[in-house]
Amino acid sequence: MAGEKDDLESIAARREEWEEKECRESFGRIPARLPRFSTVSDMEVKALATPADVPNMDYERDLGFPGCYPYTRGAQASMYRGRLWTMRQFAGFGTARDTNGRYKYLLSQGQTGLSVAFHYPTLMGYDSDHPRARGEVGKCGVAIDSLADMEVLFDGIPFDKVTTSMTINGPAAILLAMYIAVAEKQGIGQDAIGGTIQNDILKEYIAQKSWIFPPRPSMRLIVDTIAYCTEHVPRWNTISVSGYHIREAGSTAVQELAFTLADGIGYVQAAADAGLDVDAFAPRLSFFFNAHVDFFEEVAKYRAARRIWARVMKERFGAKRPDSLRLRFHTQTAGCTLTAQQPMNNVVRTTIEALAAVMGGTQSLHTNSMDETLALPSEQAVTVALRTQQIIAEESGVPNTMDPLGGSFFVEWLTGRMEADALEYIRKIDDMGGIIPAVEQGYPQREIADAAYHYQQQLEKAEKVVVGVNKYVMEGKIDIPILKIGEEVEAEQRRRLAALRAGRDGAEAARCLEAVERAARGTENMMPYFIRAVKAYCTLGEIIGVLRRVFGEYKDPGMF
Repeated sequence: MAGEKDDLESIAARREEWEEKECRESFGRIPARLPRFSTVSDMEVKALATPADVPNMDYERDLGFPGCYPYTRGAQASMYRGRLWTMRQFAGFGTARDTNGRYKYLLSQGQTGLSVAFHYPTLMGYDSDHPRARGEVGKCGVAIDSLADMEVLFDGIPFDKVTTSMTINGPAAILLAMYIAVAEKQGIGQDAIGGTIQNDILKEYIAQKSWIFPPRPSMRLIVDTIAYCTEHVPRWNTISVSGYHIREAGSTAVQELAFTLADGIGYVQAAADAGLDVDAFAPRLSFFFNAHVDFFEEVAKYRAARRIWARVMKERFGAKRPDSLRLRFHTQTAGCTLTAQQPMNNVVRTTIEALAAVMGGTQSLHTNSMDETLALPSEQAVTVALRTQQIIAEESGVPNTMDPLGGSFFVEWLTGRMEADALEYIRKIDDMGGIIPAVEQGYPQREIADAAYHYQQQLEKAEKVVVGVNKYVMEGKIDIPILKIGEEVEAEQRRRLAALRAGRDGAEAARCLEAVERAARGTENMMPYFIRAVKAYCTLGEIIGVLRRVFGEYKDPGMF
C-alpha cells in the first residue's frame, strides 16, 4: 500500500510540473477557449484526470462487475451482450383509436415496448366532457376516460408479448386497474402482464406540478398499489421513480440524482412502515432518468445512481435479495434541450443524449423527436428518433462491451463527485425528517428554482452556449411538417362518453362508486375497488371525483 501511495504522490507531483511547464507554454501560444470550463450543471471540469484524482477507489468496493454489488458497472451481468435495452417511444395523441394506429406503426418499425402519453385532463383526473378539459382533449396525449377507451387503445396488441409503460401519477392506480381489466378481456391473467406505471407523486410536488390529492393520501394510494401488485401482478413495476421531470424543471444533474433517490427512499420507507417486506416489493421498483446533453456528466450520474441505491437498500433497509439492490432505469432524452430554432439540430442533441444513456447502462430508452418543441411528434420525426436508437444498437458497436468508460480516471472521479454531492442532499433531507417534510417545507423546490435561474443567467450572458439560440443563429423560419390535433377530437370524445353513460348499467356503476368511497374512508386496499369500478365502466373522472371528496385537493403553498 505504501508503494501505491508513493506512486500517487509521484503522479500528482508530475501533473503539477506538467501544468507549470508544458501547459503554461502551450496556453501561452494558444489561449484557453473559455475563462472557465464546467458541465452543463456548472460543475467544474478537470483539465486532466489522473490516478491521483481517485486515490481511495477500491475496485471491488466501488466498481465490481456488471450485475454484482454495488452495480456501478451495470444492473445485469450480461448487459447488452444478452439483450438490448427496450426501445420505447412515448406516444399518445387524439383519441384512443388514433394512438392505437401509431402504436401498431411503431411496433412494425421495430419498437420493442409501448409508452403511453395521456392528455392533460386524464393526468389531472378529469373526463373529456369536464369544463376544465375544454380545448385540451387529445392535444398533449391520448384521451382515456374509461375502460372503453383503454380497450380501443390496445386493440390488437397482445399484452403477453408487449410491455407497456404508462406515464400517469395521481390517477395511476385507476389506469392500472383499466389495464388489468383489458388483459382479462384478452384472456391474460394478472400474473402474466408486464409493464410500469410512473405512479411517482412526490416529484409532482417537487417539479411537474400535476397533482390531485395531498401528499399523505397520495402515498396511501401508492402503497396500496405496491401491496396489491406484489401479491397479484408480480411482473409489474409498481412505481417508476422519476428524475426526468426534476431535470426538466431546471435542476442540476446532482439535484436530479439526489431528489430522485430521496423520493425512492420515501416510497420504500412508506411501504415498509405499512408492514410490507422490503425484499418482496423492492425488486419491482424502477427509476426514470433524464439524458441531458453533457455526455460525461450523464454517464457518471447513472453509474453513481446504481451505487448509491445498492448501498441504501442494503445498509438502510436491510434488503438481502440482489434484485432488491439493483437499480433498473428507463431513460428519456431531454425535452428541455430541444429548440424551436433550427429544429433539425435536435436530432444531433438526441443522439448524444441517447448514447450517454446507453454508455451509462440504461434498461429502456425513449428518444425525443426533433419537432417536439413545436407539437406532438409527426410520424416522420418519430421514425427518425426510433432509428437513432437502432443505429446505436446495430451499427455503433457500443453495446458490444460492458461499461466501456469504466476505469477512466475522469469518469470515476466524476462518478465519485456526483455520489458525494447527492449524498449530501440526501443527508439534509433526512435531517428534515424525510422527503415528505422536505417537500412540505419547499426545500427541493427552492433548490431547483435557484439552479434553473442560475442556468438562465448563464445563457443570457452567453457563458453557456445553445447552438442556434445564442450562437450560430440563423435568420428566417425553418419549416418542418408538424402534427395538428383538430377540434373534432374533443367532439368525438364527448359523444363517446355520453353513449357510454347511457349504455352502461347505471345502478351497478353507482354501487361501485359508493364502494370506492367507503374503502377510501377506511383502511382497505383500494385496488380491488378500482378494478370493480372500471369493469362497471365508471369513468376516470367519476372515480377521482369520489376520491376528491374524501381526500381533498392539494394546493401549492407558493413557496419563494
